[in-house]
Amino acid sequence: MIRIAMVGDIGSGKSYIANLFGCPVFNADFEVAKIYKTNKSCFKKIKKELPKYFSVFPANKMQIIKAIEDSEKNLKKITKIIHPEIRKKLSFFLKKNKKRKAVILDIPLFLENKLNQKNDIIIFIQSKESDIIKKLKMRNNFNINLYNQFKKIQLPLDYKKKKSNHIIKNNFTNNFVKKSIKKILKEII
Repeated sequence: MIRIAMVGDIGSGKSYIANLFGCPVFNADFEVAKIYKTNKSCFKKIKKELPKYFSVFPANKMQIIKAIEDSEKNLKKITKIIHPEIRKKLSFFLKKNKKRKAVILDIPLFLENKLNQKNDIIIFIQSKESDIIKKLKMRNNFNINLYNQFKKIQLPLDYKKKKSNHIIKNNFTNNFVKKSIKKILKEII
C-alpha cells in the first residue's frame, strides 16, 4: 500500500484535494471532531488539564476555541491528549485499508508529529496566501486568532515543500488540480 500524505498551509485545500484522488482518505480533522463529541475518556483528561474551560461532556467548539485562544500552552495540552487517539485511529485505518493500492493521509500536522515513514509520498499543496485568507474568510467559523495559534505550531512551509515528493499548485480551480493528480497517480501507481 502506498501512503500519500497531503501537507501545506492551513486552508490551502489539502482536504478538498485529498478527496479528489479517489483513494480511501484518513481525515484527521474529522477524527478529532469525532473524539470531542464521543470520547468521554479524552474529555475527562482535557477537563482535568483545563477545568476552567470544560465542564460538561461533550466538549463544544466554543470551549475548545476559547481554551486555544487564551494560551498556546492550552493548545499543547489538548494536543498531547488528542494525538495518541488520532494515532490509534490512523493505525486502524491503515490496517483496514492494507489491501488497497494507495491511501491518502490528510493530517494537518503530519510532519510536525513525525507521522511520516521512509516510503511515504508527500504532496505539498501550494496556494497563494491571499487566496487562502480569502477562502478562509468565506467560512462561517473562521477565527483569525485560532488561525494564528495553529500557524505557530506548524513547521515552515519551505521545510514542508523541501520534504515533499510532489507539489500541486492549487489555484482553486478544479481542472488544474485534477490534471496534477492524474499526473502524480500515473507516476506512483
